[in-house]
Amino acid sequence: MTTDLAIVLGLLAAAVTMFAINRPRMDVVAILVMVALPLTGIITLDEALAGFSDPNIILIAALFVLGEALVRTGVAQRTGDLLVRHSGASEMRLVMLLMASVAGIGAFMSSTGVVAIFIPIVLRIAANIGTAPGRLMMPLSAAALISGMMTLVATAPNLVLDSLLRREGHQGFGFFDFTPFGVPILVLAIGYMLVARRWLAVESPAAPASRPRLADWIDSYGLAEREFRLRLGASSTLMGKRLDQLDLRGTAGVNILGIERSTPYGRRLIQPKADSVLQADDVLFLDVFRKSTDIEAFCTAHGLHRLPISGAYFTDRAQEIGMVELIVPPGSPLAGKSIAQSRFRSVYGLAIVGLRRDNQPDEDVDAQTVLRGGDVLLAIGRWNRIRQLHRGRDLVVLALPGEVDEVLEAPFRAVPAVIILGLVVAMMITGIVPNVLAALIGCLLMGLFGCVDMPSAYRSIHWQSLVLIVGMLPFSLALQKTGGVDLAAEGLRAMIGDADPRIALAVIFATTALLGLFISNTATAVLMGPVALALAAEMGLSPYPFAMTVALAASAAFLTPVSSPVNTLVVGPGGYRFWDFTRIGLPLVLIALVVATSLVPVIFPFHPG
Repeated sequence: MTTDLAIVLGLLAAAVTMFAINRPRMDVVAILVMVALPLTGIITLDEALAGFSDPNIILIAALFVLGEALVRTGVAQRTGDLLVRHSGASEMRLVMLLMASVAGIGAFMSSTGVVAIFIPIVLRIAANIGTAPGRLMMPLSAAALISGMMTLVATAPNLVLDSLLRREGHQGFGFFDFTPFGVPILVLAIGYMLVARRWLAVESPAAPASRPRLADWIDSYGLAEREFRLRLGASSTLMGKRLDQLDLRGTAGVNILGIERSTPYGRRLIQPKADSVLQADDVLFLDVFRKSTDIEAFCTAHGLHRLPISGAYFTDRAQEIGMVELIVPPGSPLAGKSIAQSRFRSVYGLAIVGLRRDNQPDEDVDAQTVLRGGDVLLAIGRWNRIRQLHRGRDLVVLALPGEVDEVLEAPFRAVPAVIILGLVVAMMITGIVPNVLAALIGCLLMGLFGCVDMPSAYRSIHWQSLVLIVGMLPFSLALQKTGGVDLAAEGLRAMIGDADPRIALAVIFATTALLGLFISNTATAVLMGPVALALAAEMGLSPYPFAMTVALAASAAFLTPVSSPVNTLVVGPGGYRFWDFTRIGLPLVLIALVVATSLVPVIFPFHPG
């Protein structure tokens, strides 16, 4: 062993130790590596920073943006809603559909992002069917990790191995080259989890105080049966009239909460304003707060037709219409004014539908109700206007409903988002353009069609992961230059001897999985990829089965909560302990090992013809 190799191995051991104790952060460790290696003189500064020019780094960043677009447009959330509807109260069916859905979505976006999306969905489902979240969270994380075995772009280790093959002069992997291994592993993992879930946590962890839901306010403020949807007929007396001319609140005791109107992009719910002019075929969302109002007589008098309502007090439109509890602080300019005098709708874009005074609901709220300091108001309107309330001082936001966390940023862009994603996948499959260019084209199209904006795009990129990959790449080069890769390959070759090449794949898989106990799966792929390719060359075999085995083993990070951010995310919601992952994850690793050593040589022969 040379002095240079001893230095590199010492730095590697220090990095692994810091990864294992998580001090400092992994991306900081990667930066330390980039600084330390050039100082040793083993690699140059340009070589240490070369990772920033790797096209796959740009590709990974672009994939984060594409995933954010799927979140903002509700594609991922709608998948979760479908999951709820089709699973019913069956936990077995839920586990099957959950794992299949997560693996399917994770094949095209960040697995960490998929888990972040599904955690609140799973918590809500667990509460609805009366099961502990711990019985569902580990199937969620396992499926997200397996999604990395589905496509080339599903996880960073796949791209690392693909880039390594190309640097060595080989063709690289195709987009769906991973799928024949990921699908059987997923099927077997689902079957295993249907049995293993009974050994998972059966008690829910202590949950923090939750926000009220819209249904809670509907009940406490007595809003039920006050809601109506009315369509303007062709001869309606309201057609062509401005809302401030009608004064329906004062004359009829009704609030217009929203107006559904046809637009070139379909029917949209628009915010009612004083100068809003009603049109034929408009649908009015009404709150009838005056008990004496006869809604049938109102419809007859104005040529309106009643429409059915599918959600209590418009909760079926919670993506567009929200509620907020507000306090009128002492000294507010609103105190002493009636609701009409305060011009509440004109100023805040919201309608007051409930009032609590001295902690008691006031059922006789109308336009002439005088506001007082300390009054608690329940207001309803569009979410964007509710969020703007934090900027004012006349009112204090007391509470927001839990639904605020589920509101989509671009709910009407789901179809373009799916089409653009399909276009990106098609470009990657056909190879019309390089993968990184296909992803960048997808990002531009997502921005053009309003699926994502620049601030959210930059926020979506997991910079820590990118810095980690870039920082660990110099280790691979340093080990190659100092003979460390060849030494490791020779050691593995000596261990394997004249055994069947499948044994070599099993050893590579096991070594990669064990290394993943201490460092991230991306760093594992960076370190083990060159060793696997060197071993293949030493044995005179094709590099593809060895590279694929490393990629599959890197995604099989089931053994500890620190093996992958995917596992770390579910520890708290699932109420897990460190060793829960080891006892449940070890059989999953063995399943992946058996599938890999059985199928990889079939699809990627050791001696291609």
